Amino acid sequence: LLLNRMSVGSVVLRRGMASAPPAISNIMIFGGGLMGSGIAQVAAQTGHRAVIVDQNGDILKATHKRIVDSLSRVAKKQAVDDPAKYVDSIASRISIQVLPTSGDIEVASDTDLIIEAIVENLDIKHKLWTSLDKSAPKNTVFATNTSSLSVDDIFKVTARRDRVGGLHFFNPVPMMKLVEVIKGEDTSDATFTALYDFATKLGKTVVKCGDTPGFIVNRLLVPYMAEAARLVERGDASFQDVDTGMKLGAGHPMGPFELMDYVGLDTCLFILDGWAQRYPDQPNFKVPDSLRQLVREGKLGRKSGHGFYNYSKL
Repeated sequence: LLLNRMSVGSVVLRRGMASAPPAISNIMIFGGGLMGSGIAQVAAQTGHRAVIVDQNGDILKATHKRIVDSLSRVAKKQAVDDPAKYVDSIASRISIQVLPTSGDIEVASDTDLIIEAIVENLDIKHKLWTSLDKSAPKNTVFATNTSSLSVDDIFKVTARRDRVGGLHFFNPVPMMKLVEVIKGEDTSDATFTALYDFATKLGKTVVKCGDTPGFIVNRLLVPYMAEAARLVERGDASFQDVDTGMKLGAGHPMGPFELMDYVGLDTCLFILDGWAQRYPDQPNFKVPDSLRQLVREGKLGRKSGHGFYNYSKL
């Protein structure tokens, strides 16, 4: 991967009249974390070119290492004759760029799609998309990888509401087969088709959904986890027995408490708090007291060593 310092000055781009979105070949990803790096990897593995943008070089060095390590594991599993050549070949389709402190964002004129995979903060997303809407070519499609925020809310600051949508990947992106493609209120059929076809070309199984909180998977999964916590709060069962019941009785690979610890209790709380504030009459979105208390105590799940389970004792 090539590390390029983005120019600080304003960028003049060719921005002709918008037409139907072309087939997606060149993508730009904002956010070099687990999701952004994973999206870039699978895009490069399927013949696309990707640019990853993040705030500083240290983050992008970690992004580079994560992608190379992942590709090296793929090469070993696929019994590639020359693993190093394989890794270099895929990595050559990915470049990384540092976001300039000025906020002026350079977008190449051949960029077909920009995917945002940054922190789940609406104000921060608005700032990014406002800037990108000014600098990106008019034909460029915008997509967010949000897992909990409204697609329409994210893109209300743009002037291309027909060219936006959701592409919700799952972690880890190279392994998880599903992508949810989300159609906003004003998303055109041509844009939705372009996003759907792109996700399909990545080798993913694609499901369609409207702009409902959490889309399909999280709309069902997050209230399920919250209800499990409320069940335990009522004294109906222990959290260990709830996990055992759902694994052996429903065939789930993890029980709801194991899953909350894996996702991060702070993440679960953030999602539920946002939904509860927007939809106060929805009882399924009510935050369990036990979840809020654990987060208050700094017990965030596996990443902190303690959540519903104490991982230092496992």
